[in-house]
Amino acid sequence: MDHNALAMEMRDLREKVDGITDTAIAATDGLLIAADTAASIDPESLAAIAAAGLGLARRAAQATGRGTLRRTVTYGSQGCAAFYAVGDTALMVVLGDEGVDLDRLHRATQPALRRIGSILSATDPAVATEGV
Repeated sequence: MDHNALAMEMRDLREKVDGITDTAIAATDGLLIAADTAASIDPESLAAIAAAGLGLARRAAQATGRGTLRRTVTYGSQGCAAFYAVGDTALMVVLGDEGVDLDRLHRATQPALRRIGSILSATDPAVATEGV
């Protein structure tokens, strides 16, 4: 997995949308894959909480016949946390301050999620050629 490419996607998203404060990518089982977070945030805990929340939101979407979950947003008094599904095996969490434009965030996130999904599913060329 190309961790540098994941870091670049997270930085790129932060540059495109004002108000993003932190980002992380995790497996749906809650294991941290990559993070760009402030020192005040424990990225492993964030990954675990995000995975649990996304799992509940997925079940709610299915139980109510709303189709495949794309995202869920939690609002707090100092901003929001947006949780995005990256296929069936990963998620991205984006934290924003109270000034983040969620419509812009949702639009900017879609191509980033596709690229992140490709990065996560890419086979390491060195592994793919071993045995050839």
